[in-house]
Amino acid sequence: MGEAAQHDVVDSGLEDFAQSVADQVQNFLMAVRAIASSGDAPRAVPLLLLEVSQLLLAGARLGAHVDFVPAETYETDVGPDPDLDAVRESLAGLLDSIDLYHEVFDPYAPSPEVLSARVSDDVSAIAGSVAHGLAHHRAGRIDEALWWWQFSYVSSWGAEASGVLRALQSVVSHDRLDSDAAHTQEIERIAAADEITVPPV
Repeated sequence: MGEAAQHDVVDSGLEDFAQSVADQVQNFLMAVRAIASSGDAPRAVPLLLLEVSQLLLAGARLGAHVDFVPAETYETDVGPDPDLDAVRESLAGLLDSIDLYHEVFDPYAPSPEVLSARVSDDVSAIAGSVAHGLAHHRAGRIDEALWWWQFSYVSSWGAEASGVLRALQSVVSHDRLDSDAAHTQEIERIAAADEITVPPV
């Protein structure tokens, strides 16, 4: 295979990879806006858990890849970032008492620091970060998009998404397991009551 042909194969592979990330980012942005505007609080948590999980898969693929290097020394201006204040406020209203959560900032630090965060803030910040890369991709700057997605995953939204994922997974676990425990306790109470009230034969 000649050098030119090999270069084309590499470029084609990167384009396909970038397109797959762009598709995942687009799906995430559309889903987050839909969840925020739905007003359906009970479904917000499991749906956000699903969307953040899928986006983290794209992030993990970016993190596992060799460092992307943009063609230009300075990042090209993509225009104003999307206004996500309405999304953040709607999510905060939907999540209400479970919006605030706590996480360990660096699990490998000698004295791990516990920080407070909000799911609504983090999801909005993640959306803003990945949307910035999507703007580069739509403008045809594939290398710039890949560089931005990878850099922002490692420096910001990867950690934010991981914290949100753990928080949402905890909510789902408590909801399912606490409900099962309460149901089991209710069955045991009914059985105990039956033993007391039913006269012996």
